Amino acid sequence: MFWRNLALILTIIGGLNWGLVGAFNFDLVAFLFGPMTPLSRIVYVLIGLSALAMVFVPACSLRESFSHKMN
Repeated sequence: MFWRNLALILTIIGGLNWGLVGAFNFDLVAFLFGPMTPLSRIVYVLIGLSALAMVFVPACSLRESFSHKMN
C-alpha cells in the first residue's frame, strides 16, 4: 500500500510539473534541483518509474478484488 501511494504522489507531482511546463514554460523540478543535475535526473527517473508502476496498479487492484470475492 505504501508503494502504491508513493507512486501515485510522484505521478501527480510529475503531471503537475508537466502542466507548469506546458502552461508557463516553468520546470519546477529544474527550478528546485537545478537543470539536469544528478538530483533532478533522479527525481525525473523516479517520477517516470512511478508512472510506469501506476499502469500496473489498476490490474493488481482488480486481481486482488476478484480474489477476495472468490474466497
